[in-house]
Amino acid sequence: MSQTNDVLLSINIPGLRKLRSGKVREIFDLGDRLLFLATDRISAFDVIMPTGIPLKGCVLSSISKFWFEKTAHIVRNHVLTMDFGEFPPQLEGRAMIVTKCEPLAVECIVRGYLAGSGWKEYKQSQSVCGVKLPAGLLESSELPEPIFTPSTKAQSGHDINISYEQSAKILGRPMAERVRDASLAIYKWARAFARERGIIIADTKFEFGKLPDGEVILIDEVLTPDSSRFWPADEYEPGRGQSSFDKQFVRDYLETLNWNKTPPGPALPPEIVAKTSEKYLEAYRRITGQELVTGDS
Repeated sequence: MSQTNDVLLSINIPGLRKLRSGKVREIFDLGDRLLFLATDRISAFDVIMPTGIPLKGCVLSSISKFWFEKTAHIVRNHVLTMDFGEFPPQLEGRAMIVTKCEPLAVECIVRGYLAGSGWKEYKQSQSVCGVKLPAGLLESSELPEPIFTPSTKAQSGHDINISYEQSAKILGRPMAERVRDASLAIYKWARAFARERGIIIADTKFEFGKLPDGEVILIDEVLTPDSSRFWPADEYEPGRGQSSFDKQFVRDYLETLNWNKTPPGPALPPEIVAKTSEKYLEAYRRITGQELVTGDS
């Protein structure tokens, strides 16, 4: 394990084969199951920063656990357990044992508000991923109804937004309909839940996998500050960008630098690191109503 000042940047476990090291997660093979471990790495513009964010991995795993449990009535998910003591204390709150499955080749994005790449596309074509929208919407406007705007999964570089029809060609129409309907149902339920707790979930990304018997399950992470835009409801105002509980704070800082958005990323100053960590922790507190308790606490 690579750890600096209570920030866990990489994880290796003797005797376990690491299958993949993503931007944040390390995935290990447990035979018929997988071990997901969330580090404190943070990426922006598809570049992993050399500076980690304290407790970020714990927030991502713990908030995913919360949402997986809350949305299990809508669609089954891949979580088997997060409650076990066979690993070192540093991994408490970061680890998740999950079911093996075949990940689907499309990322399922749901947008309830006009932001990010959706806002850019709307200004050019008055549509987002082939979905025509009303004229006169502003940046951050709430959409009349949430929309399903899938994207391809890029092995490197940026994912590419596609239309629903393109996703149906990739997945087959019955599968595309299943994940679209599940994505919209989870988003609508979670958005109402979060709104009562002072958070607007502007948009989010879901990933699904297929079991050998054909059942589709929710996988990866769900409704975290990394996979979603979380806005404080009491500060919301259409017509501008919103303050947020996600890593947009880091992106905004990086935009002030003379950096070409290619590796290596610049080191983040202590004040940006501290503020970003607090934003992640505040998102967890607001949504769950609890303080985060981890092996690091």
